[in-house]
Amino acid sequence: MQSSPKDLTLLLSELSKGNKNVINEIFPIVYNELRKLASRYLYQEYGERTIQTTELVHEAYLKIIGSENIALENKSHFFGIAANAMRQLLVDFARKRNTEKRGGNQTKISLSEGAVIFGEYDEKILELDDAMKKLTGFDERLSKVVELRFFAGLNVDETANVLDCSPSTVKREWSLARAWLFRELGEGS
Repeated sequence: MQSSPKDLTLLLSELSKGNKNVINEIFPIVYNELRKLASRYLYQEYGERTIQTTELVHEAYLKIIGSENIALENKSHFFGIAANAMRQLLVDFARKRNTEKRGGNQTKISLSEGAVIFGEYDEKILELDDAMKKLTGFDERLSKVVELRFFAGLNVDETANVLDCSPSTVKREWSLARAWLFRELGEGS
């Protein structure tokens, strides 16, 4: 069943009002777009996969729908929240893997007794998360622009709609945010 963005907006509005019965109608509508978003995260930005696309989509969806006071205004807003949820899930996953790599609650051994290999995948996610937290402290709006443009894959007009500003403002803030992140992450990142 193909649904229009208007239908999705109505369903999201119903969900925001507390009607949990629409959850089963929303998921089939957004599933393919969430998979594309998750796939972009996993393949283009983080190289090696240690988590499956389907797992990331399902976890993000459950995180969004499980929120108590959720206010989803429209499709763009939903995918902005989904991008943020996926980013947070990947960060949590990377932290967990790093804890496990460092022994977690296991018995510690010396380097001469065993080798410890740290994946670039997890480190890049954590570096990006740290940079995004700093950007939020520097300018929360710039952080929102990055989440919507980069993580959610929204275009300039969709981002402007979500942030209730002009497309030229989004373009200007997008350029500033990219420059700030480039400087923060360093040229080699």
